[in-house]
Amino acid sequence: MKHSIIFPAALIALATLTLAACDRPTVVTTPAVVTVPGPAGPTGATGNTGSTGNTGNTGSTGSTGATGDTGNTGSQGQRGATGGDTVVIMPAPPASR
Repeated sequence: MKHSIIFPAALIALATLTLAACDRPTVVTTPAVVTVPGPAGPTGATGNTGSTGNTGNTGSTGSTGATGDTGNTGSQGQRGATGGDTVVIMPAPPASR
């Protein structure tokens, strides 16, 4: 029983000396730098107007339209006058070459 109490006491003393002998480095934390934006600057000048775009291609020719309706029949003419001294002259046929 003498040995059982001495052994844990020696172990505790050794652990205390070992931990006390450790030199822990000092940890220095630096605060994070927070940048705060300043006020907005003046508005810039208006840019130049862009170039005119290209002209588009000519469109395709349209389809042919539908045929129109047949026109109305004209009125019948008046009857001609009967005979008299009217003479009908027929032109001469052209000369052959």
